[in-house]
Amino acid sequence: MSLQHTVRSSLVERVIEQMRSQINAGEWSPGMRIPTESQLSNSLGVGRNTVREAVRALVHTGVLEVRQGAGTFVLSSRDPSGLLQRLDHAALHDQLEVRRALEVEAARLAASRRTDEDLRAIRDALGARGAWSDQASLEAFVERDADFHLSIVRASHNVTLLEMYQFFWEGLQNTIAKTEGEQQLPEPTYAAHAAVYDAIARGCPEQAAIAASELLTPALETLASTLEIDSRNTDTRE
Repeated sequence: MSLQHTVRSSLVERVIEQMRSQINAGEWSPGMRIPTESQLSNSLGVGRNTVREAVRALVHTGVLEVRQGAGTFVLSSRDPSGLLQRLDHAALHDQLEVRRALEVEAARLAASRRTDEDLRAIRDALGARGAWSDQASLEAFVERDADFHLSIVRASHNVTLLEMYQFFWEGLQNTIAKTEGEQQLPEPTYAAHAAVYDAIARGCPEQAAIAASELLTPALETLASTLEIDSRNTDTRE
């Protein structure tokens, strides 16, 4: 497989696409050094700045790795960016179900494994989170809410779960914003969040899991009812 001159529109995206194709086809395998910036610029028929931006984007997603003085190497053939885009466009109901699954298991594990330091971090994050009000910045509130949930995931002491949660981080924050921003969805209250903390503090895994599940259950039930109504309306029109 050979690199080809690319057209002028969306140059960086097209360069990224060709570089991904090289990796997916096995032309550039993990651990292999890719051509230099100058070589890529000539092969693709684009400027070095365009190549540099494309490489930077693939480094950011964990596909490439720049080693000072040695060049740029393929770090992984698995590119999460496509998955992230699909997740960002997924239905809110689906996103909430995934978020609930991750947070329920995190709370269950945290109740069994948390240290005193973990508990202080969760308590501090809960206090910083506070309660939503119209006067507060939604963006800032979403960040504080996400910090609370992340502190619980860290307290699970499960590296894989933490990595998964952080991988979905941006999508999860978007979900929180949608949950708070759409007035028809029940808001998870401060008291409901405090119940999760209390169960973890008491070392009750099942109670912590139940409390974590109950945070999003009302919103999911509301969305399910809305989908059912929309489906009935569609059937009626047909």
